Amino acid sequence: MLLTLIRRDLGLLARSPALWMPVMFFVLVAALFPFAVGPDARLLTRIAPGIVWVAALLAALLPVETLLAPDADDGTLDQYAARGIAMELVVAARIIAHWLGFALPLLAALPVAGVLLGLDGAQGVRLGLALLLGTPALAALGVVAAALTAGLRGGGALAGLIVLPLALPILIFGVGSDAPGALKLLAAASLVALAVCPFAAAAALKQD
Repeated sequence: MLLTLIRRDLGLLARSPALWMPVMFFVLVAALFPFAVGPDARLLTRIAPGIVWVAALLAALLPVETLLAPDADDGTLDQYAARGIAMELVVAARIIAHWLGFALPLLAALPVAGVLLGLDGAQGVRLGLALLLGTPALAALGVVAAALTAGLRGGGALAGLIVLPLALPILIFGVGSDAPGALKLLAAASLVALAVCPFAAAAALKQD
């Protein structure tokens, strides 16, 4: 059942005109920041991980209004409940599909962003590993925010306010991924988010 739900969600994502918005946003941020910082290559390289992680967080939030609200509005979620499909399973599938939809394209675009931001090969590989470990948590938090704001007008802005404080540990561990043990802490934070968020989002949807 989980695989069926994931395939459905990925099919809807593939037909969405906003499919490439997160990766385009990510690359544009990487391209524009050098103009804002100026010609100081050393400064740009030092702040590059922070730029990449903030861009990844915002890219994860771009489609938040379309993650659950359309299914809540057209009765799809009610149909799932009527058929006895656990809402936690539906949310878990949506988290996986959301991660595949925004994180994998971001990882594919990371070499381009790395060149624009002046990262060398070793820095780019470590940053890519950190994103691979940390973006599942961003996807999970984005779906929780989508569940909390489903049916609300202007839910996207409110979702940002919900996610940003919760995402701070992910950003801290991700930006400091070159510190000893940072990648382990990042992986642990993602595991906690993936364990808790399906239940939190399902509880929010059941209250609607």
